[in-house]
Amino acid sequence: MIQRKLNFLPFLVLAFGLLVSCGDNGDDKRLSTDLVTSPMSATESADKQAVIKFDKEEHDFGTLLQGEVVSYSFHFTNTGNTPLIISQVTSTCGCTVGEYPREPIAPGKSGSIKATYNSAGHHGFQSRTLTVMSNTIPAKNTLVIKGKVQTPDQY
Repeated sequence: MIQRKLNFLPFLVLAFGLLVSCGDNGDDKRLSTDLVTSPMSATESADKQAVIKFDKEEHDFGTLLQGEVVSYSFHFTNTGNTPLIISQVTSTCGCTVGEYPREPIAPGKSGSIKATYNSAGHHGFQSRTLTVMSNTIPAKNTLVIKGKVQTPDQY
């Protein structure tokens, strides 16, 4: 019986050691989750990155006639220190398409993302979101287009 307890003792010491080593030492030096979603290296300093600055992030088309196809260009500037690379622009609906520059945007240079909305088959207040993925922190930015779609008899 004593032999069993002695055989169990090293296991108990090891388990206690693991619990103590996993404890909180008071330093809360967690990495931002943006490092996971951004292509920027974790070792690269925050001042060496692309920064996308939009003139505005929401556009209201006002009242539209059902079936109208309308577009708006969201203008932006790379206010960062490295080239801005937009990897994709997605929308919440197939009725909205985002066109974006495929080439890198140099620091200090500008570009635009064109949002085109097809109101066919829709009516009432409509709001669509475009998600812009790029090499910025945060890696995801959102743009919104909206408007009120009326049928021909309401117009």
